[in-house]
Amino acid sequence: MELSVIIVNYNVRYFLEQCLASVFEALKGIEGEVWVVDNASTDGSVEMVKLKFPGVKLIANDKNLGFSKANNQAIKLAQGKYILLLNPDTVVQENTFRQSISFMEMHPDAGGLTVKMIDGKGHYLPESKRGFPSPWASFCKVFGLTSLFPSSRFFARYYLGHLDKNATQTIEILPGAYMFLRTKALQKAGLLDEQFFMYGEDIDLSYRILQCGYKNYYYPNCQIIHYKGESTKKGSLNYVLVFYKAMILFAQKHFSKQKQKHFVALIKFAVFIRAAASILKRVFIRIWLPLADLALMLVGAHLVIPWWEQLRHGALLIYPRDILTWLIGFYISTWIFSLWFHGAYDKPQSLSSGTKGILYGTVVILVVYSILPFNFRFSRAIIILLAVWATISILLNRLVSAGFIEGLLKPNSREKSVCFIGTAGEFEHSKKLLLHAGISKKNIIHLHPEEVLDEQQNVRETVIADTLKVKNITEIIFGTKGIPMTKIIPTMMQLSQFDVDFKIALYGGESIVGSNSIDTQGELYSLEFMTLAKPVVRRQKRIFDLLTSTLVIILFPILWIALKEPFMVLANAFKVLFGKKTWIGYSSQNTSKQFPTLKPSVFSYGKEGKEITPSASLETYYVRNFSIASETAELIRNIFKKWR
Repeated sequence: MELSVIIVNYNVRYFLEQCLASVFEALKGIEGEVWVVDNASTDGSVEMVKLKFPGVKLIANDKNLGFSKANNQAIKLAQGKYILLLNPDTVVQENTFRQSISFMEMHPDAGGLTVKMIDGKGHYLPESKRGFPSPWASFCKVFGLTSLFPSSRFFARYYLGHLDKNATQTIEILPGAYMFLRTKALQKAGLLDEQFFMYGEDIDLSYRILQCGYKNYYYPNCQIIHYKGESTKKGSLNYVLVFYKAMILFAQKHFSKQKQKHFVALIKFAVFIRAAASILKRVFIRIWLPLADLALMLVGAHLVIPWWEQLRHGALLIYPRDILTWLIGFYISTWIFSLWFHGAYDKPQSLSSGTKGILYGTVVILVVYSILPFNFRFSRAIIILLAVWATISILLNRLVSAGFIEGLLKPNSREKSVCFIGTAGEFEHSKKLLLHAGISKKNIIHLHPEEVLDEQQNVRETVIADTLKVKNITEIIFGTKGIPMTKIIPTMMQLSQFDVDFKIALYGGESIVGSNSIDTQGELYSLEFMTLAKPVVRRQKRIFDLLTSTLVIILFPILWIALKEPFMVLANAFKVLFGKKTWIGYSSQNTSKQFPTLKPSVFSYGKEGKEITPSASLETYYVRNFSIASETAELIRNIFKKWR
């Protein structure tokens, strides 16, 4: 067997599907095998692989074993002359494997090989070629000198920035996203070191391959897409700790004691600086919006109330300040809670979440106001004026904050202008996904492959570029049936200057996947939209559980005659109140991992009154169509004796 492809997956189902489709295309004419090791994903990845790629040799772990251990599981069973360790968030060209094998055959001194990688916007990823992480190279990377001088031999050793990215080079470190290894070299160097859980294992293995007398090569004639680049959540404290722990482990393994001492000191200092920055940044981002909203509302109260007193009564201090202070505190607290309840402090969020929060909060305030004693009811106009002030101020706050809080606001789908390049059949299928995602029909443009391919089947970038300029295109989607990946990837690189987003529509797939930044988790268009997966909806479900369980407990002496099983309902009300259960949820038989996780349910979601197609399960319908109204109806139907 020539090639064994090994992919370790963890909760990136849609990326994995696209990756596997490209892998099987690239394996045509090659005697090979594909291994997927799933590290206990909860997004339905295992089920998807079994259903759509029966030829995959699947290892489904019941817990996350980490990158090294999971790869070693498959390496021990692999039969190929060459072994490729491939990330699931990649897409390879149809000729990638053939060219990699050919290069390795022509270079018997090669122990490993990697290729040119681009991100989801067509930009070259500097981690395609990397140097040995010496103390100086690591210092330059940690403190930003590598980014400031990306082409310097002295400052950019970590990414070998002084070497031509378009020329074949011997390099020191192979990136873990695409490690094409000679099995004999791997057997000589040894498996991945399982002390490394997530980061550093590629550096360690690459170094050991060099120590065994082999060379590592960077081969730019092959290109792949690596959607998340060096990837995910780099600002998180967990990333900082795990990454630098891996660096210390590497130093302890391979550096002399004197060198190791300096390197470890540097790394510990870097951890302190980066961890402190990460914590401060996270705290700042989490508290900024509510604190800014609170401050703006207080400013509004100090401005609006005196202005209204002067306008309405011709004098100041008409309303008693001691009572008014408590009322204003109640108003603002209600608005802040309502904003949180409607997702105005989540990421990403729409501007409508803020207006909804103020609107519903105002309704609550007015209801409470109407039942207050007369001497506490000073002016409805003040409530309305403050609500208007709060609405305007929170909208402005979010528009300004979006400039420094990445991913704060959802992109307006209706403002997107999409160009789909693919066959008519692909376009019709993908159009449904785009319309479902909220993109306006008039903003979806179709270019057939015949319009963009010349007689030699090369893409005419000028045709696409002209369309981009004339139609103000913000996103290009390629269909994989009409245009091969060998044409798509170079086209992405050529068009990267236009700063458009790229996505790929897998032929016959149920999603369109892409990522517009190496720092994002990726985005997709899919019909499998799960309302219940949204944080704001899950929050609303929990509030619903709290309120209804509290009402059942308080009103039990009155309700118990009308309840079907009164004491069972009462016992479960306490369990729901304390978060042990949820009122409505999945049936006890539900074992699928593709749905959002819920607490055990008191009552499973019923089908009464729902139009559900034979192919759709109750759980699927529930997670897609969840609403507080349906939750209320389900609860009433289940707990009362004669409810219809």
